[in-house]
Amino acid sequence: MIRKILFTLTIISLALAGCAQAMSNERELAPSGAAQPAMEESAGEGMRSFDTANTSYAAGVSPTVERMVIKDVQISLAVDDPEASAGRIQAMAEAMGGYVVSLNMYQTTLDNGAKVPQGSITVRVPAERLTEALDQIKAETSQDVLNENINSQDVTADYTDLSSQLRNLEAAEEQLQEIMDEATKTEDVLAVYSKLVATRGDIELIKGKMQYYEQAAALSSVQVELYANEAVQPLNVGNWQLKGVAKDAIQDLINTLEWLVNTGIRIVLYILPTAICIFGPPALIVWGGLRIYNKRKKAKTALPSKES
Repeated sequence: MIRKILFTLTIISLALAGCAQAMSNERELAPSGAAQPAMEESAGEGMRSFDTANTSYAAGVSPTVERMVIKDVQISLAVDDPEASAGRIQAMAEAMGGYVVSLNMYQTTLDNGAKVPQGSITVRVPAERLTEALDQIKAETSQDVLNENINSQDVTADYTDLSSQLRNLEAAEEQLQEIMDEATKTEDVLAVYSKLVATRGDIELIKGKMQYYEQAAALSSVQVELYANEAVQPLNVGNWQLKGVAKDAIQDLINTLEWLVNTGIRIVLYILPTAICIFGPPALIVWGGLRIYNKRKKAKTALPSKES
């Protein structure tokens, strides 16, 4: 009986290894062009519920898995009120059936010393409504978008591989369960049970990865950086608008001149009077003592010349 169980376990292990190797070779030999989607596909296309796919795999049927793409967006805007814009973006995401991942509002100091609000908010919205969400976010500003970056990751092949591994592991689980039900000896039951626990652990791990792919593809991530308009406005010198390096150089010059003027005022109104108050009386005492000493010295020098 033990030999039969060990032989069956060996056959199952070899079958699983062979399936994994065949699956890997199939991916390597598949034409790359057939697996690549058109980049112009709208957000969320090809992403639907994969519960039916899992059911088909469990039934031994190989379904047609649709394209699964994960999209992440980073966008930067200059707005009138960052805090109010963050609130509207949060309300929009929740109204679409999404949620807020993180929200951070704070104040930053500009080169000219002014303090302005700034913040960032990350939301998840349904992938099929990503374009609509981006349009509403961009409507928060009347200026050009400072930065926009869209990252797309096609995980269709990875998801398909996981589905195939899940089907093979579930088939192995059924066989192990049948062997365990037929085993009579304690050592046989323990041997099969150990293999069964390991297989079920692998099944749960794969299901977790598949669930992550499903959720990430169903809800796209949008990270929005919100700057106050004052932080990005060009420096105006008459009718001349300075931007970029020229703006930074002029602003540094203004800051330097401002520092020199403020330092001069501080020296005249604070440091100099303080120094006079602290060092003035001792200096007067020393000066007076030196005058008295010099007068006495001159008087002693003049006495011998009169006597002669």
